[in-house]
Amino acid sequence: MSSSITTAYLARYRSVAAGSAELLPVTGAQRRFLLARRLDPLGRPDLVPLFFTFPHGSVDLAVLRAAALRLAAHHPALRGRFASLRGTPVLRLGPAQAEVRRVTAAPGGSAADALRRELLALPADGPALRLLLADGPADEEELLAVVLDHAACDEQSLGIVTAGLSAAYQGERPAGDGSEQERTEAYREAVELQLAAEAAASDERGRAHWAARLGGLRSEPPAPPAAEPSTGMLTHRLPAANGAARGAVFPALLDAVSAAARGLRGPGAATPALGYPWGGRPPAAAPVLGCFLNTLVHPAAPGPAALDELSGAWWDDLDHADLPFDEVVHAARTAGARWTGALDGLLTFEDLDRRPPLRLGAAAGRETHLSGRPLAAPFAVSASHGQDLLVRFAWDRRLRPEPAAAEAFDTLLATLRHHLGATAPAAGA
Repeated sequence: MSSSITTAYLARYRSVAAGSAELLPVTGAQRRFLLARRLDPLGRPDLVPLFFTFPHGSVDLAVLRAAALRLAAHHPALRGRFASLRGTPVLRLGPAQAEVRRVTAAPGGSAADALRRELLALPADGPALRLLLADGPADEEELLAVVLDHAACDEQSLGIVTAGLSAAYQGERPAGDGSEQERTEAYREAVELQLAAEAAASDERGRAHWAARLGGLRSEPPAPPAAEPSTGMLTHRLPAANGAARGAVFPALLDAVSAAARGLRGPGAATPALGYPWGGRPPAAAPVLGCFLNTLVHPAAPGPAALDELSGAWWDDLDHADLPFDEVVHAARTAGARWTGALDGLLTFEDLDRRPPLRLGAAAGRETHLSGRPLAAPFAVSASHGQDLLVRFAWDRRLRPEPAAAEAFDTLLATLRHHLGATAPAAGA
């Protein structure tokens, strides 16, 4: 096995853990999120919040707290805390913890305003699972935020959380057989299989692919950190892609987001670097809750307009998707890129058919989305594919005025329509 960042990490982990049962290794994706947290000037964690509306008074907070603790106790990624031992990141197991509390809107404010305020104030050293139930005016629905540390979850984990929380609220045991020790060993094995895949991908072929793809990237000076984010959001619904077009949704999104990014940068600017999560559990691993995705990088250079060519380039990237992000950055810089690893835009995609709904007792939560949250890049596009294709475009208002963002979003939608044949918006856009 060739020397790589992953193999070096494993050697350090084995040295500091020394066979300890409570110290588990972390994946390449977790290394990235933990490093980003340490480098953030404000020390903010990267959080994944889901928002659900419930009828006023339908959620029993005491039952919800017991359910959250039951869920956290069932999953090592939730009952552990990330730590650094002699500079080596690890997951330290401990008693189950979850933060569950009610927050109240300020006079004249809304439940959404209250949650935005709370999310900004959440400390990085809190539990991996936090549930915040916000009250609005007496006649307003309650708003529940299910907040997960991104280092402890990925897209596949979201379905495990909504299904597990629904079952635990009913007093049932979350899915997954075995004792606590057996579940811990299943998680450890999944992480070790992931690290083995990352180490195997860190060969000359993988490094050469990303060096060629990203060697021309150049980072722009970062914006100064803001304690209070100023984030705008635009949304639109397109018809769901059906048949053969369904498999082309993601490469079409990549090209559409690339076109928007180039529009925001302007002519003559450096090629934007877009990041998108990809991956899942290793084939032999149990379907445990955790963070097993990798962040792939897409250079948003002008490219071919034909969807088959776009798909071909994307599949070539997926052939090298196991190379961890820190190794990708190293390969690009070795090839001459003046790139810090900072991403100019983010794209996330979720197939809603894969995620069970959140049901608390007799009430089913209706998922909603909140604008105004801090972003990990100058702009971010989130696409949810279910009965329609919901596209959300969020951007940092400090960097781009609203007219420029609106023009970029129009470009994104026009490119999507071109590729997917969607000529009219879906109802309720």
